[in-house]
Amino acid sequence: MDNTNLPLRSAATPAERRAMVINILIWMAIAILGETALFVLLRRWVPTNPTGLDIRAWLPRESIQLVTLLIASVVVAKREGVTLGTYGLPGRGAFGAKFWEGAVWGFVTLSALVGALVALKFMHVDSVALAGSQALLYGAGWAVTFIVLGMWEEFFFRGYLLYRISTRMGFWSAAFLMSAAFGIAHLGNGGETVLGIAQVFVFGLFACFALRRTGSLWFPIGYHALWDWAQTFFYGTPDSGLASVGHYLNSSASGPAWLSGGTGGPEGSVLSLVVLAIAAIAIDFRFPPVKFPLYEADVRTGDAASSSAASPREKGL
Repeated sequence: MDNTNLPLRSAATPAERRAMVINILIWMAIAILGETALFVLLRRWVPTNPTGLDIRAWLPRESIQLVTLLIASVVVAKREGVTLGTYGLPGRGAFGAKFWEGAVWGFVTLSALVGALVALKFMHVDSVALAGSQALLYGAGWAVTFIVLGMWEEFFFRGYLLYRISTRMGFWSAAFLMSAAFGIAHLGNGGETVLGIAQVFVFGLFACFALRRTGSLWFPIGYHALWDWAQTFFYGTPDSGLASVGHYLNSSASGPAWLSGGTGGPEGSVLSLVVLAIAAIAIDFRFPPVKFPLYEADVRTGDAASSSAASPREKGL
């Protein structure tokens, strides 16, 4: 497994450190404060903290967050003389093969988790809730919503800040820190459980590993979007403690919450951690070389191999 860091860049000069701090503050001002300001201005139409999963509330909310995040990242990328690809979101390959492969993996692994829960009688698929055009409309609406949500969450927690912190602390230290932040961000979900928060943290590490091996966030974005789509719309279970409006199947949990997931949904089950571990092993075989991060000098010179070749310990991991 991949358990080492690429060598860090040489120590930054005082001027470089100041520039880095200024860029982080600019990024936060646009991505966080700018988003908050828009929510205040649009509070009559866009709920800032919806208590359930409803397309009418979540799609505009996540769209605002994604737009401000992209603006913030473009601004700092221009200041640093790089592209969004440096932070893990290259324009080339957007919604391409890696995205769709990740989507297939997300749906299949969530379905495997649900299948195991049903076989062990910790979950029951009770009935079909939607049919015909209504099912198609809700299915498409939730697909768009979760793609937007997946892009925002992946790029916010595994984009610019992950990259910037990794240049000073190393990739896995940065991944641990940002995955912890990812888990903390889910603490406010009403039906979330302790195991559910642990799963969010582990999913964050899993997504960092997928980013490191595939070279971009497009695989984890696809994985994240279809994992949520399958859980929320297709199987009709809670997602991170939130119940949805408009889902294809009616499903229910039974038995102890640490096995069934309880109010946290299937990802709140301990079996979810097993599924993610198996998926990580599969990624280790499917994408063996380390492809991320490429530091600034590599991007500017076009030497895409230099950062991954710099440490012999990384080869073959």
